[in-house]
Amino acid sequence: MVELTYKDAGVDTDEGARAVEAIRADVRSTYRPEVVGDIGGFGGLFSAAALKDMDDPLLVSGTDGVGTKLALAQRFDRHEGVGIDLVAMCANDILTCGAEPLFFLDYVAVGKLESEQMARIVSGIAAGCRQAGCALVGGEMAEHPGVMAADDYDLSGFCVGAVDRPKMVGPHLVRAGDVILGLASTGVHSNGFSLVRRAITDRASDDYLTQRRPELEDRSLLDALLMPTRIYVPSVQAVREAGLPVHALAHITGGGITENLDRALPDGLDAVVERGSWDNQSVIEFVMKAAELSEEQAYKTFNMGIGMAVICAPEDAGDIARVLEEHDERVWRIGAIEPSADGGHATGKVVYR
Repeated sequence: MVELTYKDAGVDTDEGARAVEAIRADVRSTYRPEVVGDIGGFGGLFSAAALKDMDDPLLVSGTDGVGTKLALAQRFDRHEGVGIDLVAMCANDILTCGAEPLFFLDYVAVGKLESEQMARIVSGIAAGCRQAGCALVGGEMAEHPGVMAADDYDLSGFCVGAVDRPKMVGPHLVRAGDVILGLASTGVHSNGFSLVRRAITDRASDDYLTQRRPELEDRSLLDALLMPTRIYVPSVQAVREAGLPVHALAHITGGGITENLDRALPDGLDAVVERGSWDNQSVIEFVMKAAELSEEQAYKTFNMGIGMAVICAPEDAGDIARVLEEHDERVWRIGAIEPSADGGHATGKVVYR
């Protein structure tokens, strides 16, 4: 009887070891002083000693993936940017309660492991962690022969942060009269790609996707679609460190402005958004036209050019916008908080004018 090895079954542990060596420097580049140990352990270790300085420390966690944007990245062998997307989707989420991202873990499932490709993916994850200021303390690379195609992969991530309960932001701080500031997105980010693929990319030739277009600022549609999700952690933390009071934050992801801004609202208050008060991203307008998407559906699908919303008192809006702009954000005043039209008893919702 011929011996059947793990490699014969489709799992190459030697290539896995090469992949670990290939990502070692990128992983170490994300380390914070709290990281204990090094890559390769069974678990990532992170000191919680600094939490003792908080009055009531809370751990905040978030997990997410990149979605079907990966299909486009795989088709064109463009893997680094999706790693940034992965971190952004998790870090931006936990930022919304005022948390500082501390550490991150990733899970990469592949049909066939190739160390060079894995290094490119993880280099993007590490870049995202550096932007968010969190340490990449661990992860998993799993080969799934027979379950996934050899050139297919999927990503998921998990981020943990901390916030002092008295310094949390959220719906409990939002008041009538507050201002809504919108921070520019970098494009589609990582939501709505199933629609993008069905409407455009799955049917389009490589030439169509890679030709430069004046309506996309002389970028190709491929470059515009694969632009990584913006990470808002440094700029929002700068506002908090400046002592400027933020009331609530909304990460505009799946469900668009309509279904995400309302998550920052208390009962009895509406977010009144002034359409046309900011610049939409050209790539989103391109997709809307190609998909013949109504404006109502677009606001429920895409970020429409706003990746993060900041709710604050009107007297603080100018100073907050100034700090954000000093940290390279494009900022618009896109609306305000008003009492709900039914007399103040309904769950808060987003209203467009």
